[in-house]
Amino acid sequence: MEFTDKVALITGSTGGIGAETARLMAAAGAEVVVSGRSAERGTAVVEEIIANGGRARFVAADLTETDAVRRLAEAAGPVDVLVNNAATFPVAPTVDQARESLDATLAANVRAPYLLTAALVPGMIAKGSGSIVNVSTMAARVGMPGISVYSATKAALESLTRTWAAEFSPAGVRVNAVAPGPTRTDMVLATMGEEGAAQIAGTTLLGRLATPREIAEAIVFLASDRASYLTGATLAADAGRTAA
Repeated sequence: MEFTDKVALITGSTGGIGAETARLMAAAGAEVVVSGRSAERGTAVVEEIIANGGRARFVAADLTETDAVRRLAEAAGPVDVLVNNAATFPVAPTVDQARESLDATLAANVRAPYLLTAALVPGMIAKGSGSIVNVSTMAARVGMPGISVYSATKAALESLTRTWAAEFSPAGVRVNAVAPGPTRTDMVLATMGEEGAAQIAGTTLLGRLATPREIAEAIVFLASDRASYLTGATLAADAGRTAA
């Protein structure tokens, strides 16, 4: 199995895309560190993985808190794969955007992956191998009203993907990103509603929402040795929305 003897930390993996990524990586042999705010949901993901013969453990972390990022890095220990997936998704016109929500989104979507990567990448560099996958969004490239903070933070994460690739790849650590289109996750449906999500899905070339599994497959591919010649890339998993 392609992730045998590897440890993978996946943030925001108590549900949605992150949980599907954890399941796939565990099935491929990885020891998975599941992380998120909900101990109940995280424990459920871990128990499911173990019941299916995989290896997993849960570390609770609210990544809007700097100390929580530090504690997560310490609890995870050396990792071979880091998936920066956790994010907050506020919806509001720019003129109505609450300061508290702005600060929390910047903290979770930019500061947390920055600090977590800075804490864990030295271990990868010391081994001469590793893979970091950042989860972005098609909204980082397509202007969409009402999600200015979310799209800006994800554009920043794509920029960091390129910079980190330039910094770390010569030492054997690949850094890539996946930019999903509209996906049927609890967060998307809770924020936009079924009708709103369907409207955005209708603008894609395939005309439908992605399943979390479809996005997770792209993440796992980039993390694996099958993508060994890819670094600094952002893979658009958006049903062609940014292509045409």
